[in-house]
Amino acid sequence: MKLSEILSDELVIIPLKSVDKEDIIEEMVDHLYDKKKIGNRDKILRAILDREKVMSTGVGDHVAIPHGKAEGVKDIVASLGITENDVDFHSIDNKPVRLIFLLVGPPDKTGPHLKALSRISRLMHREEFRAKLLKSKTPHEVMAVIEQEEERYFETN
Repeated sequence: MKLSEILSDELVIIPLKSVDKEDIIEEMVDHLYDKKKIGNRDKILRAILDREKVMSTGVGDHVAIPHGKAEGVKDIVASLGITENDVDFHSIDNKPVRLIFLLVGPPDKTGPHLKALSRISRLMHREEFRAKLLKSKTPHEVMAVIEQEEERYFETN
């Protein structure tokens, strides 16, 4: 599964307006709902926030990957938000976050959900990739960076 298959220009938010963790997650869920990518907004928001309470999805290197599974979504959906300023996400490395990938999937798609999380994690560990995303000014630029990186580092089939 390629990120460019579950993410598009319309699902990239630059910049995120919210400035704290819970509000950012809510803003991103609302964005997916507004774009008609998810159905049950409240159930999905609750699933992601409940997951966040178990353990922060701030994975380090200024990246967070909040995620959850809930009814109200037919397939794996992603959104990427980039903040203007550092956000405390209670990350495992205690560093603030600027890049947030939100991932939502239905309860019966555990395999694809895990593959998407893995793909995001592997890409986001590349410092050069993160720097290019942070320099991007438009959703179109972000998608071009993601597509180039996937072509460079992963098989395209």
